[in-house]
This record gives sequence, C-alpha cells and structure tokens, in this order.
Amino acid sequence: MTDTKSEVAASAPVNINTASVDQLMTLSGIGRKVAEKIVQYRTTHGVFKKPQEIRRVQGIGAGLWERNRGRIVVE
Repeated sequence: MTDTKSEVAASAPVNINTASVDQLMTLSGIGRKVAEKIVQYRTTHGVFKKPQEIRRVQGIGAGLWERNRGRIVVE
C-alpha cells in the first residue's frame, strides 16, 4: 500500500472536539477561515455532543456536512 500522508489524512476520522485548524482543513471544502470558526465555536459554546452539531457553525451548510459526515466524529 502506498498511501501518502495527505491521502491518509484525507480519509481519517476527524474529532471536531479536539482537532486543530490544520486537521479540520483535511475535511472536504473546509478552508482555514471555516476551520478557525469551528475552533472558535467550540471554545465559546463547549464541545460538540453529536457530529451534526457542526452545522451550527457559520459556513457549514448541508453540502459540507453531507460530504464529510463519514469522517466527522466527537469523542
């Protein structure tokens, strides 16, 4: 198997309660600005209890959620 680090990162689960901005940016369609909003949201409101709560963050719509729902986890 010859997966590169970026290919592995692009398929690995992302815990949205602990992920860094860079880790959040491995999600499809998530750039630095939205990743920073996710971190700010969890700092202000506390941890996410369910993965779909990420949709409360400004900039995360139905399309982004659907593309990433298999990789977004909360622990």
